[in-house]
Parts: sequence; C-alpha cells; structure tokens
Amino acid sequence: MTWFDKKPIIVLAPMADMTDGPFCRICREVSGNNFVIFREMVSAEAIVRGNEKTLKMCEFDMGERLIILQLFGADPKRIQKAAEIIVTKYKPDGIDVNMGCPVPKIAGKADSGAALMKDHDRAIAIVKALKNANLGVPVSIKTRLGWSKDDEILEFAPKLEQAGADLISIHGRTKSQGYSGVANWEMIGKVKELVKIPVIANGNIVTREDMKHCLEVTRADGVMIGRGSLGNPWIFQQYPNIQISKYPQLQDIIDVVLQHAKLHEQYYGNLVTFRKHLAHYFKGISGMKALRQELMKISTLEELKNILKKIPLK
Repeated sequence: MTWFDKKPIIVLAPMADMTDGPFCRICREVSGNNFVIFREMVSAEAIVRGNEKTLKMCEFDMGERLIILQLFGADPKRIQKAAEIIVTKYKPDGIDVNMGCPVPKIAGKADSGAALMKDHDRAIAIVKALKNANLGVPVSIKTRLGWSKDDEILEFAPKLEQAGADLISIHGRTKSQGYSGVANWEMIGKVKELVKIPVIANGNIVTREDMKHCLEVTRADGVMIGRGSLGNPWIFQQYPNIQISKYPQLQDIIDVVLQHAKLHEQYYGNLVTFRKHLAHYFKGISGMKALRQELMKISTLEELKNILKKIPLK
C-alpha cells in the first residue's frame, strides 16, 4: 500500500510559509482523513547540515498522516542524504522533490525548484539517487508545465518516469507565468496519456466543484489544492459528494480560527505570523473591513479573542 493507492487522490499542496504543522493539523481536524498532506518544502542542504530550524519544520503530529515531506535542492547526493535523514528520523509516508518553485531565490540563485526543468540530466540524477537509496517510501516529483512553454512537460515527465519517479504532480502553469493566468489543465491531460505513473493535477482549484471539473478535463489520478485551501480548510471535507457541499457559516469560521490560532501559538510562541492566515479566513466577508485592519496587528491569543467578539453574527 502506498499513499496514492486510493483514487481520486486529493492533496493539500506544499506552500512555503503556509503548510506548516498548525495549518496541516487544522485541515485534518476540519476535513478528516480523505486527503494527503504535503508539507512546505525544506532545504536538503540545511537538513544535511543539521539546521535545527529546518529539522523542526519536518516534525509532524501522527494525526497528520498521510503526510509527504518535500525537499528542494540542486545536488543529487545531498538530496539523497537529506531524504535518508528525514525517512530515518521522521518516517513520513513519502518523499517529494520540488522541481517547480518559481521564486528567484530557489529557481535562480539556488539552481533548484523550477530550474531543474531546464536541466533534465540533473533532475534525472536526483530521481535516480533517491531510488537507489531504497528509502522504503515512494519518491514523487512536483513540477510545472515548463520554464516558458506549456509543452516542455511532454518531454520532461517521461524522463522523470523512466528515472524511477513513482508519481508526478503538475502545476498547470509555466515558471514564467508564476501564479498569473489560467492553469492549462488540458496539457496535464496530455501528460496523463504519456506516462503510466499516477499524475496529480494542480492549479486553479479553489472549490470542490473545481476538483470535479479538473478531474474530468485532465483524467488525472488526483488533484492538489494549494491557495484554494487558505482560509478554507473545509475544501477537502466532502469530496467527491459535490452535490452536498456544505460551506461554513461565520460561527464555524470563528471557531476554526481560534483552534488554528491555539495550535499556531503553541508552535511559534506568538501569533505574529498567524496574521496572513487571518487575511484569508475573513476575505470577502462583508462588514469586516475595520476589524480586518485590527486583526493584522494581533500578536497574542487574547488580542485575537477580543477582536473576534466584535464580529456581528447576524
């Protein structure tokens, strides 16, 4: 049995500075166990060097399973070593390699993330190194359609499969697009026709209806939800029963915000970095403009509670 045996595969995408322990736990508590968690990416180099902050990012609560830890890096041997350390120390359900991050400090200076789409030999060497390590867990790759052209993935994906990748998840945009424009689900569908390994589609999935539509268009083995889950941990809750989707009421949102905030404070010691989540939880709710400004200044749980009490529920 592997983490991707049950179809369709529903996945919480890895998002830097967002899919940390507290957020992943609240998604699991709200939506149950019918989806897989990808934690935010961590540096292979930092793992090998024993960086305490990075190692802490790999820790997870047993209740978060099924859980995949994602690495980024440029050196096949260092990525292999980092994966061995992670599997031995934390025992995740899988190892994923980021080959799609478009951020300049990753794809540019570090020659990792999306940069690997331009260096097929190194990408292949990374996959082979991980497979040769006999980690005992599946090795997957998260990538994009290409560096600048949508069809670059048609050459890249089969190479990853031949190198030994067990699964590939594809963000339907190029590196050049970043997060702008519309994800090309049709191109992901073409990749699904090319390879035999499971393919997960990612991009422009912000509702449960989007999940269904994406699966119809791509015929992929699953979908990966990133920004659509921010402020909305309920998105995984009832798939595939789209017709009975139950969206949260304002009181539900407040209750979950408090629970998430408690987990966040326990983990970080304060709520300064929780403000970004609050912006998502209360986005688009009428009558919240002044309170949203107050929420962006909170640092403690008590401050948060006092502001939430001001929210009119009717």
